[in-house]
Amino acid sequence: MMTQAFYTGLSGLKTNSGAIDIVSDNLANIDTIGFRGNNYEFSSLFEEAINTDAGGSASSQSNTVGVGTTLQATPMVAEQGEMILSDRSTDLAIYGDGWFGVEGEVAGERYYTKNGAFGFDKNSDLVTADGYYVLGSIAGNIDGNTLTKRVDEIPLGDINDQQALRFPKYLVYPPEPTTSTSFMGNLGTDNEVRTMGSSVIDGENNKNELKLTFTQAEEQNPPGLIWDVVATVTSNDGATLYDTQTGTVKFDDRGALVSSTLTSIDNNGTSVDISLGEEFTGVVSISNLDITASSQSDGTVGGDLFGYDINKNGEVVATFTNGMQSSVGKIAVYHFQNDKGLDRASGTLFKESSNSGKAIFYKDANGQNIIGCELANFQLEGSNVNMTYGLTDLIILQRAYDANSKSITTADEMMQKALNMDA
Repeated sequence: MMTQAFYTGLSGLKTNSGAIDIVSDNLANIDTIGFRGNNYEFSSLFEEAINTDAGGSASSQSNTVGVGTTLQATPMVAEQGEMILSDRSTDLAIYGDGWFGVEGEVAGERYYTKNGAFGFDKNSDLVTADGYYVLGSIAGNIDGNTLTKRVDEIPLGDINDQQALRFPKYLVYPPEPTTSTSFMGNLGTDNEVRTMGSSVIDGENNKNELKLTFTQAEEQNPPGLIWDVVATVTSNDGATLYDTQTGTVKFDDRGALVSSTLTSIDNNGTSVDISLGEEFTGVVSISNLDITASSQSDGTVGGDLFGYDINKNGEVVATFTNGMQSSVGKIAVYHFQNDKGLDRASGTLFKESSNSGKAIFYKDANGQNIIGCELANFQLEGSNVNMTYGLTDLIILQRAYDANSKSITTADEMMQKALNMDA
C-alpha cells in the first residue's frame, strides 16, 4: 500500500502539472486575437479490486482502490471570444460557426484560424500578421494590370479551388466610353437661343463636351413650335472639334416633344446616341415655366488603383481614383462537423484531423457555396479564455498538486519507518 500511495502521488503530480501548463498557456494568451483555449480532462488509471468478508458472513463487499490518474484529453474551448473594434477594414470577425483558411509558403499547407487580423503586404497579397496567405476565390476579372470587368459580388468557388488571394500592386480601371446621353429641360417659347451640355468620355479616356444649341426655325407650323438644333463635340478646352450634327425638333401646342431628327454624334471615334425623351419626359417647350437644362450620360473615365478593402460580405474590393469599385476576390469561410476535433498547430492556427472531419462549405437552397455565417469588418474576435475561471482553476490545480506532493512525502516517511523497524 505504501508503494501504491507513492506511485499514485507521482501520477497526480504529473496529471496536475499538465493541467497547470494548459491553464497557464490559456491565461498567457488572454490578449491573443482569435485564440482558442483548451480544457483538461482526467481519467483514472487501472483500479485494483478488493473483496472483504463482512463479519464472517456469506455476504462480502467489493471495493476498488485506484492507482492514480492521467490527463486523458485537452479539448478545445469552442465558445466565441469577445468582439473587439478595430480601425481597419481588412480586420474581420466571424459571428457564429466558421474558420478562415490560410496557407504557408508551401502550397497545400493549409491551416484554419479565428484570427482575422488581415492586411495587404508590399505585393498586395492578403496575409495574416505572421505572413500566411489568406485563402478565397478569385473573381478572374483582372488581366495583367487591367480590370476587365466590374463585379459587385462573386460566388464562392469549389472548396478544392480556393487559393491565396494575391492581387496586382498596380491596377487600372479602363475608360468606358460614353455610348448614350439623355437631355432634359425646358426651352420655353420665346425666340431666344437655348443651350444644353453634357460631358462625354471617349475611348482614349478624354472627357469631352457635347453641346446642343437650339434656335427657333424660320418656318413654323402652328399650333406647336419647331426648333433647329446643332450638336457639337469638342475637347474639354474647346480647341478640337470632333463632330457636328444638325436636326429638327418639333413640339405640339402643349409643349410636349413630338419628334427629333437628331439621333447620334461621333465622339472622337465613339458613336454617342442622343436622346431628347418622349413627350414630357425629356426636352419640352412650355411657356410660363423656368428655363432649365440637365443631362445624363453613361461611360466612366479611367482610374488608377487607390487601394484594396474588405467588406462585411468577405468581398475584396478594389477602389479606384475615379470613384469606381469592383470586387476582385472573396474570402472563404470553412466549417467542420466537430470543431473541437481540430488539432492545434501553433498559437491560433489549427489543422483538420480525423476527429474534426474534412473542411466543408455550406450551401444555399440552390446548391451554391456560401460563407454560412455573418462576417463583420472593422472588428476582431478576441481570446475566448475567461480570466476569472482560469485563475480559479489554477488555484485548485495548484492545491491538488501540493496534496499529491504531500502524499509522496508521507509515503516516503512511512517507508523509512518500515525500514527502520526491520533494523
